[in-house]
Amino acid sequence: MSVTGLCQICEQNEAEHSCPNCGTLACEDHWDEARGLCAQCAATVERGGPDEGAVSPDDLDDDEVMRF
Repeated sequence: MSVTGLCQICEQNEAEHSCPNCGTLACEDHWDEARGLCAQCAATVERGGPDEGAVSPDDLDDDEVMRF
């Protein structure tokens, strides 16, 4: 998948990834490769997640994944 634009977290680096959980465009510095999530969503998962919201990419059907 091709992603174009600036990282929506730092707004400085070129985005290389699109988070399947929230749709945020993220640069390499703000991407958690192990989880396949942007740094913000990965931090939420790491803290145990909110009562509602955080979704693992493995829990999503193809129709639920946002594609940019």
